Amino acid sequence: MHATPPPSQPAVPPSIAVSRWLAVGSLVGLIVLGLAWELFLAPIRPGGSWLALKVIPLCFPLAGLLKKRMYTYRWVSLLVWIYFAEGVVRTTSDRGLSARLALVEVLLCLLLFTACALHVRVRLRNAKLAASTAPNTATPAP
Repeated sequence: MHATPPPSQPAVPPSIAVSRWLAVGSLVGLIVLGLAWELFLAPIRPGGSWLALKVIPLCFPLAGLLKKRMYTYRWVSLLVWIYFAEGVVRTTSDRGLSARLALVEVLLCLLLFTACALHVRVRLRNAKLAASTAPNTATPAP
């Protein structure tokens, strides 16, 4: 009796893997930065502030990014602009450490958006190529 090998999964292109880990890393970075900023590093009020809750919406897409869900990459690329706007406002209005943390937030937002956009673009292009090179399985009508 011969054992048949399991069907191999297609190799993931390096650009998809890199963009995925950049997106996940920058999202985790935004979560950690938001918590540290508002609780310890430069909170609005001494002892921390309720503004730390702003990271809760960032926690929801983490599972989708890790599960490679295309829809999550698309809507995260829209959600990130809210945090970008906050970072730009606080970069120009805050002083000291808070302004520098806001600049880091802006850079992480730009990295997250770029990674999500690249990820979606490469996956759509690969799907289009796969569809055009797939054998035609449709049977002609009699």
